[in-house]
Amino acid sequence: MPIAIQQIRSELKANASEAVYASHKKLVPGINKAYGVAMPVLNKLAQEHKSAGFELVEELGKGDYVEEKILAAKLLGKIAKKNPEKSLQLFKHLSKHIDNWALCDALGMQALKPIVKTHDTEIFDLAGQFNKSGNLWLRRLSLVMVEWYTRDKKYHSEIRKLMNHLKEDREYYVKKAVAWLERNMNKGK
Repeated sequence: MPIAIQQIRSELKANASEAVYASHKKLVPGINKAYGVAMPVLNKLAQEHKSAGFELVEELGKGDYVEEKILAAKLLGKIAKKNPEKSLQLFKHLSKHIDNWALCDALGMQALKPIVKTHDTEIFDLAGQFNKSGNLWLRRLSLVMVEWYTRDKKYHSEIRKLMNHLKEDREYYVKKAVAWLERNMNKGK
């Protein structure tokens, strides 16, 4: 196990709070294991450990704790430009371990952000695959990962195809993602 992961786990434990843990459990149904660490601490850790690279992202992604997995997404977002193909591969791997909306949204909004302009075709192809999944979190991810494109009208028809496929989805968190993108596209955001 790399030294960085041991250090991060120690820092997560040191920054854990019962109040944050209780808040996570209340706001994010489905969290199985959490330290109870606030988001600003995760942001700080991502900044501090970005030089550890893709190996650390992989190790954190294997973790049992939601903060480790969210940190993996944040770290990937810090280094994605270094190797976009590797980043897309890791994104796909990390997506298999989503079990709540917070992790889904962290991965979808942060992990690929640096390459949304240069790898739009690959991102939309992946979103199309996830959109047809039997897994509710992958269906939600198919929309969250293209949210950045709602700001550019040239992508709206592609986004609408993804949304239309899920408009009748029965899952609450998928419906919320459809409504979120609809709102953003209508705002011109």
